[in-house]
Amino acid sequence: MQFLLLIYDNEKRWSKGYDKEELEQYRAFGKEHATAIKGGNALQPTSTAVTVRVRDGKTLTTDGPFAETKEQLGGFYLIEAASLEEAVAIAAKIPGARFGSIEVRPIMTFS
Repeated sequence: MQFLLLIYDNEKRWSKGYDKEELEQYRAFGKEHATAIKGGNALQPTSTAVTVRVRDGKTLTTDGPFAETKEQLGGFYLIEAASLEEAVAIAAKIPGARFGSIEVRPIMTFS
């Protein structure tokens, strides 16, 4: 079963650059869970985002994220796990879980 692990954190924590030790912890996490990880990436800051909506056939765009929050989506992993419990155990090992939160979402499959 596949799960998306969404990494939320206060992006201000990264505004002065990335913590070298924490980046190394992410690399170690990636190596430890390489067989489970099917994809993933860090995201640019929310200031680079554009939200798109289509209303009455017209495309509307808004700069930035959909809503203001204390934590922003900063990255994700797509993983393969046998159960939700296994996915949660992997999510708990993501370094960012110590500072923000990790949302674990099962991937929907269509027949």
